[in-house]
Amino acid sequence: MKRLLVAITLVAASALAAAASPVRIPEASARYRFALEREAVARFGLDAPIARIAAQIHAESTWEPTAESAYAQGLSQFTPPTAAWLPTVCPEVGPPDPWDAGWSLRAITCYDAWLLQRVDGATVCDEWAFALSGYNGGLTWVYRDRARASAKGADPARWFDHVEKQSGRGAAHMVENRSYVARILRRFEPAYIAAGWPGEAACP
Repeated sequence: MKRLLVAITLVAASALAAAASPVRIPEASARYRFALEREAVARFGLDAPIARIAAQIHAESTWEPTAESAYAQGLSQFTPPTAAWLPTVCPEVGPPDPWDAGWSLRAITCYDAWLLQRVDGATVCDEWAFALSGYNGGLTWVYRDRARASAKGADPARWFDHVEKQSGRGAAHMVENRSYVARILRRFEPAYIAAGWPGEAACP
């Protein structure tokens, strides 16, 4: 319990620190904007959340197609196992190639849509929070966290102040996952909308 409280405190502190600095949208984003808009509209329709997915890519790689971490690769930071699996549910993305920016844009829009179909929430904000948490840490953990929240008397259909505060995963993983969701929905997406990217903010 103590470790969980420490993790929650770290998430809050991280969010406050991040909110204090302005979001700088990388110039490289302009290179991929049209392709992202095309893929997002094809997947979500004319009201596609383009600014939201752009914000997600910002969180993943800051629009660097050669970005690499210990576990993930490319513009959308797919792990090799997830990249290999994705064409089984989204065959239209083509053979897995996280290093190819076009593949990464097709993959992130398809994977987001796939995740959204498997979560439900009280609001659009909650549904995207669950989907983003699943993108970052796995859908199985989202289900576990929601069950844990329900058992603790929190609302399993709401993310902020409910499910986000309940998790059985390690403190470091929890901090990273919760920060990821908050940065995209409450910091980066509004910045992209303000910069003229299409979409409406999911969260107040």
